[in-house]
Amino acid sequence: MAAFLIAVANLIAYAAGLEVGGERPAITFVLAQSGLLLIAAWGMWRVRYWAVLGMQALLAILIVIFAVLLVVANNLLAALISVAMIAAAGALFWFLVKAMARIQMPERR
Repeated sequence: MAAFLIAVANLIAYAAGLEVGGERPAITFVLAQSGLLLIAAWGMWRVRYWAVLGMQALLAILIVIFAVLLVVANNLLAALISVAMIAAAGALFWFLVKAMARIQMPERR
């Protein structure tokens, strides 16, 4: 559900004219990112192992990025945002580990 909400929020933010760093992001980047999240959301809704594994990979990358940003944070707000993102992504990652244990990888045919 989180992947779906993030994808929809991404598209709404782009349609509303949100700027990142003073300029609008490329539409191809926004569509690619939203498309990837929508595919992950569909796969997790259908309880597909590959979708949960892919979402965990995205969360792991997000955790690493915000850990690096925490190291180079130059004010308290940036540090707090980084810690909050690491905590949220880490919690979701952990819940997905438990979900993967219940799903289990299907046997080869």
